[in-house]
Amino acid sequence: MIRLATSLLFVALSAAAQVKQPEQTSLPNAQSGFAQVSQAADSARDAGRSEEAIQLYKRALGFRPKWKDGLWSLSSLLYGQNHYADARESLRRLVAIDPELGLAWAMLGMSEFELRDYARALDHLRRAMAEGMGDQKDIAESVFYYVAVLENRFELFDDSTSLLIAMVKSGQDSKPLVEPIGLAALRLPFLPAEIPADRHEMIRQAGEATLALEAQRRDEAGKLFLGLTERYPNEPGVHFLYGAFLLDENPEAGIQEMKKELQVSPSNVSARLRLAEEYTKQQNPDSALPLAQEAVKLDPKRSSAHMMLGEVLIAKEDSLGGIRELETAREQAPQTVRIHWDLLRAYTAAGRSEEARREKEEIEKLSSARNQ
Repeated sequence: MIRLATSLLFVALSAAAQVKQPEQTSLPNAQSGFAQVSQAADSARDAGRSEEAIQLYKRALGFRPKWKDGLWSLSSLLYGQNHYADARESLRRLVAIDPELGLAWAMLGMSEFELRDYARALDHLRRAMAEGMGDQKDIAESVFYYVAVLENRFELFDDSTSLLIAMVKSGQDSKPLVEPIGLAALRLPFLPAEIPADRHEMIRQAGEATLALEAQRRDEAGKLFLGLTERYPNEPGVHFLYGAFLLDENPEAGIQEMKKELQVSPSNVSARLRLAEEYTKQQNPDSALPLAQEAVKLDPKRSSAHMMLGEVLIAKEDSLGGIRELETAREQAPQTVRIHWDLLRAYTAAGRSEEARREKEEIEKLSSARNQ
């Protein structure tokens, strides 16, 4: 998948470079030297003499350092020759000149990925998504893939899962996405290439079960989730997945699976939050409270933990404490509509009408943005 993505990107960028025309200059000597070298570079590129073309583009850029087409061609050639560090430097110059060039951000992110500079790669691939990649559907799909697997590696499991599922729903072939989806579902912060040899089958089955569930094939999903627990009863994440599936139709069985998950993985925050949420739905905040408190203690930067604790405290009629936790959650995740709804209700119940009004306006703004 990744090698296909990079080769497609190389072709796209090379083609785009060939259709553009050199910029003009008012200096005759520079114009003559630039024209001669740039034309030789284009000829070498078109003839497949990549290393020669690289040197010629470098010389042409000596005449005209901000020649975008040259930087584009040079970058794609360097990338195609696996010179990722040099490609990165050339692309940095290009996006500094034209920060709206989504394809350049895409190749910059991919270069950084190959150099294992994963944090910058994720930032720049997201920038490519934001700027757009025109009609290059294959390239866009590849960028989405990179973003999803990197989000998983940085433990942004929900974001990764959402993007991967959206890719499937858009009609993209699901086969290359099974393992990334399985990794995200099991909360395993690996890239697909980093999966240990003895984990491939477990991760694949988790991915297939998640895809079956998303496709509303619940019987198939249930069998796959149950099979996971039977085959891998001591692996972290397995009981959580089955428990989350069961909570919708058999809450007591789901609770038991979540408890098994905590026996296997005592520090699992997600299992605590799902249990706390279920107990709150069952109007049992006393059982929910210690779970939510432990979740916040284990991961104080997780907005969903503060949100859950806020909801539990309000259910226990601790309005002040609940609002405080919900406000912390809002600071950490201002785009999460559920937090704003919680605060709207809490402020209204506490008679804080002005703050309630602001939350209502924020909900309307977020909802409007999502519908555009």
